[in-house]
Amino acid sequence: MLPLPGAGAPLGKERLAELVLPPYSLGEPVNDKGVWGLVNSGGTPAGYVFETEPLAPLPGFSGAPINVLVMIDLEGRFLDLRLIHHNEPIFVSGLGEAPFHRFFEQYRGHSINSTLVVGVPYGHADTASSLVYLDGVTKATASVRIAHESVLAATLAVVREKMQGVISGPPSAPNPNHDEALNWQDLVDQGLARHRRVSNAEVQKAFAGTLWEGDDPEALEDPEGAYLDLWIVDLGPPSIARAVLSDDSLAELAAFRAVSPNDEPLLLLDAGRHGLVSPDFVRNTSPDWLSATQDGLPVTLRDADLLVNLKEDLPDGTAMILRSDRRLGFDPTREWTLNVLAVRKHGSFQPQVGTATLSARHKTAARFYLGPGSAEVTDPWRQALRNRAGDLTLLSVFLSGLLGLLALGMNRLAALHSFTPARLAILAAVTGFVGWWGQGQLSIVTLLAVLRAAVDGGSLAFLLFDPFSLLVWAAAILGLFLWGRGLFCGWLCPFGALQEFAHHIGLRLGLRQIEPPARWDRRLKAVKYGLLAGLVAVVFATPDKIEIFAEVEPFKTAITVAFRREWIYVLYAASWLALGLFLFKGFCRYICPLGAAMALAGLLRRRDWIARRAECGAPCQLCRVRCKYGAIAPSGRVDYSECFQCLDCIRIHDDPALCVPQVLAERRRSAA
Repeated sequence: MLPLPGAGAPLGKERLAELVLPPYSLGEPVNDKGVWGLVNSGGTPAGYVFETEPLAPLPGFSGAPINVLVMIDLEGRFLDLRLIHHNEPIFVSGLGEAPFHRFFEQYRGHSINSTLVVGVPYGHADTASSLVYLDGVTKATASVRIAHESVLAATLAVVREKMQGVISGPPSAPNPNHDEALNWQDLVDQGLARHRRVSNAEVQKAFAGTLWEGDDPEALEDPEGAYLDLWIVDLGPPSIARAVLSDDSLAELAAFRAVSPNDEPLLLLDAGRHGLVSPDFVRNTSPDWLSATQDGLPVTLRDADLLVNLKEDLPDGTAMILRSDRRLGFDPTREWTLNVLAVRKHGSFQPQVGTATLSARHKTAARFYLGPGSAEVTDPWRQALRNRAGDLTLLSVFLSGLLGLLALGMNRLAALHSFTPARLAILAAVTGFVGWWGQGQLSIVTLLAVLRAAVDGGSLAFLLFDPFSLLVWAAAILGLFLWGRGLFCGWLCPFGALQEFAHHIGLRLGLRQIEPPARWDRRLKAVKYGLLAGLVAVVFATPDKIEIFAEVEPFKTAITVAFRREWIYVLYAASWLALGLFLFKGFCRYICPLGAAMALAGLLRRRDWIARRAECGAPCQLCRVRCKYGAIAPSGRVDYSECFQCLDCIRIHDDPALCVPQVLAERRRSAA
């Protein structure tokens, strides 16, 4: 187990940050249940990290919950699981901790969208199954299964709320006091018993054009015969169970409820030739041919191992009762889908197995249940907006003010005697609020993800998970049309602001400033374009390595995690800031791949917004000499791809006491 100050105490932010695996890092809390965001190296949302106990405090074999730290990505794949605390006797004083830790390692790479079960596949290697198996721990079946259910319950709760916008309350439970006289025909008429018939011809159509098209002679001989003739009935409500089961089965179901009050019993009755389970099925396990989903996420199903005797007026067929744990989020009052696997084999020796999925839907009327019986469905982007409404309001005011100031009052701003303190104050707000607080540091990682999604036809929905950064992107893109790269690189980049602070500190300390010769300055500025091209190549050649190569940006270290990281990353980021004491914004000018992308996108700029005079460049060279970015050519032409909108040349141009052509013109007037 992880060393903790006290059992049951949630991990603090610093401890959580230490446990998050690179290239991810801890983001901000996203709710009051201990769920935190994960961010990638560029500060872009990448998933969630949480403890299972606050979300799913299922009692373990010892009576105390098993607490596990879970990391998932935005697609619901498990990135890592860590055992935090438990009191399971079999591990504490028997088998030791190692087998328990190894059990959790199996989740990595699997998706919550798969039907994960604890156990081993039964039958032969050529048997098809809709399940993903995790090896249990011998002699610790109960403890491992409870731990597994805790992981599933907590993860499903996070995925439903944060990725699908389904916010549900406590699970619904059958109302034992609700009494209704019902018979089989009533169940059919009211939709409480759902029927799904699939003919041989329909199954044959599902396999048409495949290797297994001719491997079911019976389907070819009797197209209209019933391949699947299935009834689904939820036995949770006592009134429904009484309408279906014989007295002895009702008694056995009552005993089952007493032992497993959180399980929902589901009756399946099939009269088709398919059958409900494979010949190798083992009772009291998860059925290999059956699975279920609700809201697009798996519903756990397990054989209830109950005697099933039905009343005489029910259809003929093979019956079995499955159970699903409501604590894992299953709500019988909302529609769910049962999936039945149709299996065919081609060849006699080591046959190839083909499958098709047959689906049936069911839900039970809410009047039979206690509890919410409904869920509020909210789009994830709406939920993200709601979670950060305050920050987004402040950011909107800040960006509106900055854009208005630069668009309407830029010349007056540049003319202020206190321009430098005013600019540094704005940059301080960018660093503190936009960067460290709001996590709005833009990164090349986001642009590369958008590029890959555009080429592959993927979704850009991941951008909506971080509306704060999306608003900064919107301002930066608007700035590209108005000024080129200057708005973002000069005013909105938190790491760029840190470098500018480093430059002013170097000046205050009287440190000698370094400025490469013009020839080397041009060569060094080309480096960032080479790095950008390299990252684009990586994202298509080895996309799983992009997080590593994107570490060329020190943004994650300096801004996203505020230097709380491994020493090698801290040293890299700090080195650029230390160099900034001597070399003005060296990373921004020569290395930054995001700056290179912004410079290329600056071609969207619709106007040359820096005023020039005929004398600029010949004979006057003052603006070129004063430009710390080397963005003004000897001819006086402004290279907007290298302009960071520092406004120094604007101030010189508008000041009669600084602008050489104006000074000379005034002297000529005075002499005349």
